[in-house]
Amino acid sequence: MKAIILAAGIGNRLGTHAANQPKSLLEFEGKSLLKRHLEILSANHIEETTIVTGYESEMIKAHLHDELMPINYIYNDRYTEGSIISLGCAQEILFNESEFILMDADVLYDQEMINRLINTNIQNCLLLDRDFVPGDEPVKICINEAGQINEFRKHIAEGLEYISQGESVGFFKFTKLIGASLLGRINDYLAKGENDTPYEEAIRDLLLIYPEQFGYEDVTGIPWIEIDFPEDIERAQNEIMPKLSPINH
Repeated sequence: MKAIILAAGIGNRLGTHAANQPKSLLEFEGKSLLKRHLEILSANHIEETTIVTGYESEMIKAHLHDELMPINYIYNDRYTEGSIISLGCAQEILFNESEFILMDADVLYDQEMINRLINTNIQNCLLLDRDFVPGDEPVKICINEAGQINEFRKHIAEGLEYISQGESVGFFKFTKLIGASLLGRINDYLAKGENDTPYEEAIRDLLLIYPEQFGYEDVTGIPWIEIDFPEDIERAQNEIMPKLSPINH
């Protein structure tokens, strides 16, 4: 199995805290988010990782120059536009791999997340955390009475019926069928000039068309945090890091 890590963004919302480097290179207890990703993926027998870079791409390559895992770098020269372009850059994986993992780079998390994602029996899997603070920022997953995902978005329409809701961790496992369909949806958005569309919208389209193809793992209680704002860095250091288990090799 292979993995795609999206690491092209600038991280403007971190301001000076990003120190003019990609936020995936932020370090916690002496190790960057990206190095943690690769260590956890390697421990879970991921054979190769594709990293989609953009902002300060060479800095990422230099940082990972001594990694043992095979890394395929793809440069997105339009990284200031939408994340959907970054995902589209990994078209070879989307179209050809029998199954693959898709990950946001800006997440600090316990390795159990990837354990659950790789070992799940769900072919096309999202990770759902019910313990979240509602608001405009979290990408929400809604579950209906049939146990299917019936919404996947930051903003949930009023009147939508669902029995439970959680936040998406930003990690996914997909099959080749969904990967190829995803690529089709991405190309549709780009053909319409909707380059600023979040990649989650393309996934949402498929979820609503083929709900029976998707499922979720409830990862509530497993520590994690997405790093978007300066206060996230502080919380990651003080609250999340102490809860993370040592990475098993």
